[in-house]
Amino acid sequence: MVPYVKSLGYEVEDCGTESFKIDDDYTDFIPRAVKKVSADPQNSRALIFGGSGQGEAMVANRFPNVRATVYYGEKKPLHRCDLFSCLKNWKRGGNDIITLSREHNDANVLSLGARFVSENEAQKVVKLWLQLKFTGEARHERRIAKIETVTK
Repeated sequence: MVPYVKSLGYEVEDCGTESFKIDDDYTDFIPRAVKKVSADPQNSRALIFGGSGQGEAMVANRFPNVRATVYYGEKKPLHRCDLFSCLKNWKRGGNDIITLSREHNDANVLSLGARFVSENEAQKVVKLWLQLKFTGEARHERRIAKIETVTK
């Protein structure tokens, strides 16, 4: 992924392992990248990878000013259920989580679940996520500010 992101014109610092080892713990590597984002959340972004992306995002979200979102594939059709009846007319595409994570939540870390996403899909999603901008709407600004204070 590093060569691909560089080909898009982005400066890249690889904070990962030298090579894959089954016994590596993501908790040893994720902090390397997210500490940089935590220190400069407005100007830094990180792409983190794991089997599901979930544990990696959990580690990332422990750091101040870090808002990690997880992507593990395009949206699948929902089963009709009263609980989700308000979603019955939802027509948006499969990359909503990527778009909304940037536009509404100003996510600065993208965690990808490698067990669920092909390399081709990952490239498309990374390109989209890196290009998207936060809308800066007052309601989103307010909510993001509250994220940092909710556990204090």
